[in-house]
Amino acid sequence: MKRFNLLFISSLIMIAVVFVTANLVMRSENNESGRPYRVEINRLENDMFEGKETDVSSCSYVTAVVRFDGQDDFYSSNSDYVIKDIGGTLYRFDYSGSKSADRKRIISVNIIIAVLGIFIVCLLLYIRKRILLPFNKFSSVPYDLSKGKLTDPLEENKSRYFGKFVWGVNMLRENMLEQKEQELRLLSERQTLILSISHDIKTPLSAIKLYSKAMSKGLYTDRDKLIEVAKSIDKNADDIEKFVNDLTRSASGDFMELEVDMGEVYLSQILNEIIRHYTPVLNERHTDFSTDKYIDCLLGCDKERSIEVLKNLMDNAVKYGDGKYIRIGISEEDGCRLVCVANSGCSLPANEMLHIFDSFWRGSNAGKKGGSGLGLYICKQLMLKMNGDIFAEQADGEMRITAVFPKA
Repeated sequence: MKRFNLLFISSLIMIAVVFVTANLVMRSENNESGRPYRVEINRLENDMFEGKETDVSSCSYVTAVVRFDGQDDFYSSNSDYVIKDIGGTLYRFDYSGSKSADRKRIISVNIIIAVLGIFIVCLLLYIRKRILLPFNKFSSVPYDLSKGKLTDPLEENKSRYFGKFVWGVNMLRENMLEQKEQELRLLSERQTLILSISHDIKTPLSAIKLYSKAMSKGLYTDRDKLIEVAKSIDKNADDIEKFVNDLTRSASGDFMELEVDMGEVYLSQILNEIIRHYTPVLNERHTDFSTDKYIDCLLGCDKERSIEVLKNLMDNAVKYGDGKYIRIGISEEDGCRLVCVANSGCSLPANEMLHIFDSFWRGSNAGKKGGSGLGLYICKQLMLKMNGDIFAEQADGEMRITAVFPKA
């Protein structure tokens, strides 16, 4: 804001400098150019010396030439005049318009400069009030969100510049708040489950320890009693295994609540977004990128989520392919449209294909490439929630991942 105030003051000074300079230049030009009517009078005077007829119709300033006839009204005229002695005879040269024209020109230039100055000042004030001041209020929002300050929404306003921004920030804040509450709820549920299972495990574990100590001390000498103790240990071990399986299922359960907003969207709307986004990226990598010809149709899905799925598939193709080509294939089957993202240079072992959609799983071809192992898992969950499906296959040296979208 301080820089803008400095710019505003500099603009005012510049307008004032231009205004003063223009007036000085115009006045200097008037003084240096003399009186233009004298040029015409001198020309007429020379013509009269040479005996030529005087013609004032071609003059811009001289309006009349009057010869002295002895009358007193010779020295009186409604306009400015100059008297010349030509061959012993006095002539009066009437002229007009010089000072008036200069004055009008100066006034016109001053008005133009004033109007431009007022426009610039008003524009700067408008920018300050409508753009800079509101934006200055929003400048601390990213910092507040990064620090976890999620309770205070931004005040809604009707600004055409920041209305959508404010709405988007509030939506982001609400989503972050919901995710935080969800994480806390899941954490509480997990901790409760772990504590409960831990408590349940203690009973059979204590029994096993007691039996093992008794057996080590030789307290059970009867064969039938030993068989009974062995069966009790086996039963307690089964109970512990059951609790461990419950704990494992809890840890590997659906930890993400992905929401979809089902609707109807044309296939072209989804593909055009993908093509627009990835064409320049792949051109820079010199990767051949093509899309099969297709007949447009309505799909029953969430547009944004569908784009998210295909972008994830494209990112994987860019990351794990050899960069020669990426192709989007479109086909139709049983009332569904199949969109396949195929890339050259498949490097995933065949025995790992079964785990490609598992959460937190990364293939042996990942190497040092960044990733969380959640991309394809999220794609799978989203496609199932949109009543579709997704599958992967390797063939002819290609990795092909196909998203199945139901028609509307």
